[in-house]
Amino acid sequence: MKTCPTSHLILSFLFISTFLFPLTHAAGGKWQLLVKSVGISAMHMQLLHNDRVVMFDRTDFGKSNLPLPNGVCRNNPNDTALKVDCTAHSAEYDVASNKIRPLFVYSDVWCSSGSVNPSGSLVQTGGFNDGERRVRVFDPCPTCDWKEIEFGLVNRRWYATNHILPDGRQIIIGGRREFNYEFYPKSGGSMNAHSLPFLVETSDGSAIENNLYPFVFLNLDGNLFIFANNRAILYDYVAGKIVKTYPTIPGGDPRSYPSTGSAVLLPLKTSKGQAVAAEVLVCGGAPKGSYVKAEGGTFVPALKTCARIKINDPNPQWVVENMPLARVMGDMTLLANGDVLIINGAGSGTAGWELGRNPVLNPVLYKPDNAVGSRFEQQNPSTIPRMYHSTAVLLRDGRVLVGGSNPHIRYEFTNVLFPTELALEAFSPNYLDSQFASIRPSIYSPQSQVTVGYGQKLAVRISITGRIQLNSVYVTMVSPSFTTHSFSMNQRLVVLASENVRAVGTLKFEVQVTMPASGNLAPSGYYLVYVVHQQIPSEGIWVKIQ
Repeated sequence: MKTCPTSHLILSFLFISTFLFPLTHAAGGKWQLLVKSVGISAMHMQLLHNDRVVMFDRTDFGKSNLPLPNGVCRNNPNDTALKVDCTAHSAEYDVASNKIRPLFVYSDVWCSSGSVNPSGSLVQTGGFNDGERRVRVFDPCPTCDWKEIEFGLVNRRWYATNHILPDGRQIIIGGRREFNYEFYPKSGGSMNAHSLPFLVETSDGSAIENNLYPFVFLNLDGNLFIFANNRAILYDYVAGKIVKTYPTIPGGDPRSYPSTGSAVLLPLKTSKGQAVAAEVLVCGGAPKGSYVKAEGGTFVPALKTCARIKINDPNPQWVVENMPLARVMGDMTLLANGDVLIINGAGSGTAGWELGRNPVLNPVLYKPDNAVGSRFEQQNPSTIPRMYHSTAVLLRDGRVLVGGSNPHIRYEFTNVLFPTELALEAFSPNYLDSQFASIRPSIYSPQSQVTVGYGQKLAVRISITGRIQLNSVYVTMVSPSFTTHSFSMNQRLVVLASENVRAVGTLKFEVQVTMPASGNLAPSGYYLVYVVHQQIPSEGIWVKIQ
């Protein structure tokens, strides 16, 4: 393996300085080290409605740094690295206590996918080797662990994308050499997969692909927006037909794995439970040919562009914007107030073992409602490179949890450019700064975990210590994402316009909103609900819509 002592010393200094100075602050947010080592590299992450984050990497790394409890070992004759393994490859992070609980996963979850079902359980699908057709379920409870269904899938799903549907099922799309989709749970026990030729058309060949982990979003009409490589379709998954074909993204460069960019469905603004527009933003990636060049030792600078499209326009066109920093393997996280955080990744190369260079330590904030040319704001940098296999998820308190980074086929901590990263950090956007304490709302009613119905009126009561600006109050509801490989599956933010804001006591106010009218706008399940005042969000509460 190639060594680089000088780079390693520099990174070691940065790593040590993180612990000497655990909190850094600037106008562009602040970073805090939460856990020096969770024992595994957080390749996949999902926040659940008990405020715990489930994370996992792969079982065939060999030993992790997190022992299984009580002498438990995994005996798996199919494992390609270690047949008997007494270490964990999945963990649960308790946000409130800042503690880690090891979890037992039997089959290989490497490069898998998932989503949370309407009851709040994580349903995770596929992986590698003996895990490629598995379905795994994790229920959110203090002592729960993974349950596995050996042949829950029709086809092998490795590098696939999942999305929860309005009827509560999830659709699993694609994967390596799988140009089709299927559903889970299976209707009436039917074990069928459905062809999706678009995935054949967007492949750059089996050696390169550039269409894995496609970006998938549920549109307002119930159809799916599916982006792979450099173009997208609107797809009726029930009838199995393309409803709309979108233009190729300007420049034609690939944005999907391994030329990995990222994408979000921008906040869906509603009036009385209905939304009228949907926009998708795709950012970063690698120029055409970068993957092959990186394998040969030449690391091409990443793409600096984002492209935005109104997917329901009669003649939709991409609008291109330039980020302050080029980025490949970045994550895009919807924040509590509707801004987008672009975080993690590299300035050159691609996804894949050892193929990224020049870590991008500065996150960038994207403000979708600002005018073109004034939407990006560079943020305060981390000191920890987050390269291939990094993740980021929004927490209920408005912080962003950041973990992972392992560009190696095993755990490697020395004599490599970018050591395997086991630390967890939190990035606090500027909206959490103490200077905004007087205008920050605090929700006191309803209590967290409330259940509401579609189209129902919801009255949220808040307290604010400073002067309130009634016309700057709105409510957001965020669907927490399953995040891996620079894409946050099922991530969704709905803006609920305040229909009435009235005083109900000294420094206390009631905000009335109408919940989404249907599962096309907000599939059934748990959401984080925030009240936002002058762009400053409250801490969230959990609300279940059904």
